[in-house]
Amino acid sequence: MLKTTALLFSLGAAVTLSTLAPAPALAQTPAVQPMAHPASCPAVLKHTFNRLQDEAPQDLCQYAGKVVLVVNTASYCGFTYQYEGLEKLYAKYAPRGLVVLGFPSNDFKQEAADAKKIADLCYNTYGVKFPMFASTVVTGTHANPLYSDLIKATGNQPEWNFNKYLIDRNGKVIGYFPSKVKPEDPELEGKIEQALGG
Repeated sequence: MLKTTALLFSLGAAVTLSTLAPAPALAQTPAVQPMAHPASCPAVLKHTFNRLQDEAPQDLCQYAGKVVLVVNTASYCGFTYQYEGLEKLYAKYAPRGLVVLGFPSNDFKQEAADAKKIADLCYNTYGVKFPMFASTVVTGTHANPLYSDLIKATGNQPEWNFNKYLIDRNGKVIGYFPSKVKPEDPELEGKIEQALGG
């Protein structure tokens, strides 16, 4: 009986001491720092845009070292069928380092205001798998920073939907192609082949 009482007393003391012991300090969570662009990222790609389907921010530096074809798109344009050709171009050359970046824009009053409608057209109607970004301005003084750089580099701002800018692996803007130049046009495809290195 005395042994049991002593055991209970020592257990009670241990519990009391453990509740009186100071709690361990909580680990300090470091503040999230803004993502720094890698030094190897060319200036033209040092921009961040929201992805079309979920508004998740995307750093264009992830495409550094690739050949990049930038296209301003629209859902209700006579050139909207070019989505199909752009996707074929992307599928054909992506293994060699091409990426197509689509930027929907209502600058020419031919794009839906609803991002879900734009995404539905891109992904379900045309089977687009290349990266698409949230609707943006691509002309004039309010053009987004990437388009401002592209316009400055080429002396050409988009005159209509589905204008195309080609950037080489080093980040140099090497071509501008108006809407009438289809994705399968030999001039454009030849320039892509050259930029890819063969």
